[in-house]
Amino acid sequence: MDLDPQLTALRPLGGFFALRTTPPTAPEGAPARPLPTLAQAYRAEPAASPVSADAHGDPLARRVGRVARALRVPEPRVAASLAQQGLVARLWSVALGCAVLYGRRPDLAPELLRWDPDGSAPDDLWLTEVRARPGDAQSLAAAVLHGHLEPLAAALRARHRVAPGLLRGNAASALAGTARQLEGWARANGRPDAAARSRALTAELLAHPLLAGAGTPTATPAGTAFHRRSCCLYYRVPGGGVCGDCCFPRPPRPFLRGPSG
Repeated sequence: MDLDPQLTALRPLGGFFALRTTPPTAPEGAPARPLPTLAQAYRAEPAASPVSADAHGDPLARRVGRVARALRVPEPRVAASLAQQGLVARLWSVALGCAVLYGRRPDLAPELLRWDPDGSAPDDLWLTEVRARPGDAQSLAAAVLHGHLEPLAAALRARHRVAPGLLRGNAASALAGTARQLEGWARANGRPDAAARSRALTAELLAHPLLAGAGTPTATPAGTAFHRRSCCLYYRVPGGGVCGDCCFPRPPRPFLRGPSG
């Protein structure tokens, strides 16, 4: 199936998979907000603080600040980890979803993707031009791992003390989570071919040098399970705990909290 200009095949998968391909509309009478590209976000100089960051000055600081405020996270590196995981999950969803359903993927070059640091799926990303590219695992790795994961990780580490292994674990975990959702949709909609393709692509991607060793994938009847070797630090969020694929069976003792937090 050829890519269509609106990537309509992604819509039944839910908002996290959908990708806007037309400019966002502003409220009536208001000027449209200029949105930075992800390339600009990766290249931006670190701002003095998230509060002083505007959309073009340091979009990453703006997103990290938004996550910190929403989750009441006192540690910037925790907010940075969760912000990175959310963005990488969006990129995997679009790339893997298209590869499975179309057999091809759109060009996801950072220069083509405009990003709203204050937005949420599917309005956080806007692909300015749909260009078809191959949908094999090597092409997906080039688009997401090399095109986004590496510059995003470098930009975040320039701002926060986030361990490289943690960011790799986030990327692998986000991929496995995307695959589980996609495989679940495929089984529910009588698409065993799509489920099988998702499993095969995911296994090949998790074996890529940039993700290999980040955790242990396991094929189960419910989809691709994953047990990571690092922690995204969600347990350090007030009221948070450990995720289903975490290396910790329970929050480390210094951060165990009673009912009052």
